[in-house]
Amino acid sequence: RLSRETNLPLLTRHIDGSIRYCFICRCIKPDRAHHCSVCEKCVLRYDHHCPWTNSCISYGNYKYFILFLAWALIFCIFVAGTSFEYFILFWQNVTNMEQTQNHSMSSSGKFHLLFLFFVAIVFAISISSLFFYHLFLIGKNRTTVESYRAPIFTNGPQKDGFDLGFKQNFQEIFGNSFMKAIAPIFTTRGDGVNYPINTMILEDLEQQSRNPNRDIILPLDTPSSSINNDRNHLLSGNTNNQ
Repeated sequence: RLSRETNLPLLTRHIDGSIRYCFICRCIKPDRAHHCSVCEKCVLRYDHHCPWTNSCISYGNYKYFILFLAWALIFCIFVAGTSFEYFILFWQNVTNMEQTQNHSMSSSGKFHLLFLFFVAIVFAISISSLFFYHLFLIGKNRTTVESYRAPIFTNGPQKDGFDLGFKQNFQEIFGNSFMKAIAPIFTTRGDGVNYPINTMILEDLEQQSRNPNRDIILPLDTPSSSINNDRNHLLSGNTNNQ
C-alpha cells in the first residue's frame, strides 16, 4: 500500500523504494540501522557483530572498537619486538651449535619465546589488516554493511551517500579534539538516528522533495499503529536535535 506521509526523517529505503521496516522488532529502522540476527534486535549505525567482544559494533561503541584494535596492535608489536632478540639468538645457537653464558636458555624457554614471537606476529598482521580496513571505512564514512551493500536513497543506491570529506568523516567518529579522540570517552557526533549526507545527494533529495505527488511506499502488511508510533518517535527525536 502507499502512504502520502513525506515528512519522515528518513533518507534511505529498500531496493523497491519502500520504508525500511523490521517485522521482527516491529519498528521502522532509522537510517544506517540494521537488524542483528545474533542479538535479535535492530542496532543503530550497525557495522557488524563481533564474536570476540560478543556484541554489536555500532554507533555507541564503534570508536571504542577502533581504539581496542589500535592498542591490541601496539601490544602485539611490543611483544614481537621484545622477543625478536631471543628469536635471533635461538637461530644463531642452532647454526653455531653453541650457547653463550649470558644468553643461555633451556629448551622449554626457547620454545615458549619462539611460540610467543610467532603468535605476536600472526596477531599483529591480522589485527593491522582489520584496523587499517576500518580506518579506510571511517575515511569514507561507511560501515562494514555499507561497504558491500550500498545504502539506497530515494534517488538510488549511493555508496558514498554519507561521505562528508576525509576530515569531517573522522570527526564524525572521533570529534574535533585530538586528546579526546585517543581517550576512551564517547565523542561520536549525532544521535544515532539522523546523519548528514553528501551535498550532491542532498541537492538531489531536495529537488525530489519539491514534488508534491511523490509517495512513500510501505511494505505490505505493515501494522499501522506501529508505523504511527515510530513516525512520531522519529519526528520528535528529529525536532529535539534541531
